[in-house]
Amino acid sequence: MGVVIRTAGDGDRELVVRLLDEAFQDDPVSSWVFPDEEYRRRTHPRLMAAFTDAVLADGRIDLTEDGAACALWLPVPADGNSGDESGEDHREGADDDHPVQVREAVDPENERVELIARLTDGIHPSGRAHEYLWMIGVTPGRQGEGLGTALIESVLDRCDRAGLPAYLEASSARGRGLYERLGFEFTGRVLDLPDGPRMWPMWREPRPPATA
Repeated sequence: MGVVIRTAGDGDRELVVRLLDEAFQDDPVSSWVFPDEEYRRRTHPRLMAAFTDAVLADGRIDLTEDGAACALWLPVPADGNSGDESGEDHREGADDDHPVQVREAVDPENERVELIARLTDGIHPSGRAHEYLWMIGVTPGRQGEGLGTALIESVLDRCDRAGLPAYLEASSARGRGLYERLGFEFTGRVLDLPDGPRMWPMWREPRPPATA
């Protein structure tokens, strides 16, 4: 039986926040943002709530019908700045105040909450409209069942029909391998977090329609 996917709404907010919190508690990037494990248990949900609210407002959250997995997507328009899939150019139109606002809302004394937003903004490709996979989370007990792949493929199919590229940052070598199997390619420019883990920006060109 296939995976049933629906678009999450405001009524799914708490479910999505809880799911992301469980899925990313031990993620290398989350562990870097909140190094103390006990503090991370208490504070990490606030960061996931900020991400969820941002995407509910401006993007799309796909949710499996059983609530075991979700994917957060943001549409990124062509901003008129020079740039391509290499990721070499910064998005000059980005709201410089937003990372500050997130830090103040989530953990005001934690500079890494702001820094991660600024660093990922700095490597984000510009100049072409694309879909940005901000986060994808699967509840720990259901990982390895193909739920994440099904969520991503449903959007990539739409991207292919619309002729849109897609972009993401892999936060682990395992994730990078999954995304490569789905057609994403490493841009060639890694993001090494200060005294922290490595992230791999990845870009996927739309595939042409299959011919009979």
